[in-house]
Amino acid sequence: MLVSDFDYHLPEDLIAQEPLPERTASRMLVLNRAAGTWEHRRFRDLPAYLRPGDCLVLNDTRVLPARLVTRRPSGGRAELLLVRPLGERVWEALARPAQRLREGMTLDFGGRLQATVLARGEEGVVRVWLDYEGELLSVLEQVGLTPLPPYLRRPRQESEPAREQADRARYQTVYARAPGAVAAPTAGLHFDQAMLEALEKQGVAVARLTLHVGLGTFRPVTVEREEDHQMHAEYYQVSEEAARLINERRAAGGRCLAVGTTVTRTLETVSDEAGRVQPGEGWSELFIFPDYRFRVVDLLLTNFHLPRSTLLMLVSAFAGRELVLAAYQAAIAERYRFYSYGDCMLIL
Repeated sequence: MLVSDFDYHLPEDLIAQEPLPERTASRMLVLNRAAGTWEHRRFRDLPAYLRPGDCLVLNDTRVLPARLVTRRPSGGRAELLLVRPLGERVWEALARPAQRLREGMTLDFGGRLQATVLARGEEGVVRVWLDYEGELLSVLEQVGLTPLPPYLRRPRQESEPAREQADRARYQTVYARAPGAVAAPTAGLHFDQAMLEALEKQGVAVARLTLHVGLGTFRPVTVEREEDHQMHAEYYQVSEEAARLINERRAAGGRCLAVGTTVTRTLETVSDEAGRVQPGEGWSELFIFPDYRFRVVDLLLTNFHLPRSTLLMLVSAFAGRELVLAAYQAAIAERYRFYSYGDCMLIL
């Protein structure tokens, strides 16, 4: 199957630029795989589609303020996006403009953090050594910016403090715990604490795992055939408690609802052939595209994804490419809001 088979046209004005005032106010397209039909609902209707005994699985990764903006020694603008640690104070980062950052060049960020370029790789990736005092997370909270996707348009100059604080709060799930992601698990942005508590009172178990969203999730597909694409590894952790809870609920006849593609990839990475989730930690390079056989995930809640993306391919593997693309066209006709701050889809 070709990457172009996952293309579609989206009017630019349907790309949500801001979140709704209330997290749970989004619309929700409910897609029924067995019937090949869909209906238009609200995210607040989610409890109506779940049963006592089901299990809701969340990704509790926390987005780092890992976007760093400064000036090069020559005066030109420079930007780093810290992606993942490679060792003691050594990080992999995306650089812009990468071709202007020479090996040995040091960039200063507000006097609190310095980054020295150790090596340059392909596709704008660089390896940098960080110099700072104290805890890196605390330093990033002071000098870093929220790493929003490029389709969320913000001023190129230093971000307005009020806008940055708003994004820092809303481009984060209410249950975020483990810092390490450079992009939010956006399906989880629709939940508030009241919704989670209501589901638990309904008898739906809530399990949490961690996958630090990195290059593997948002790296564009540049090859012609989907199977030629190579995912970047992303770090995950699945606790014994989470594995036990998911396995017990499914063994008793409950369904596993994965909140987002990152949860889906993690669960399918750690499951065995019998569909039992194994606890542990490691790096996932799993690329899910049509013809993949799902072992754990029974239901999927997800946002609307970019054309030709690995995320759209995963959703198509779960529900069928033609059905998913038809549902996308229905969402466009109904003027759903797309991408990170947009509406969502529940796949039954």
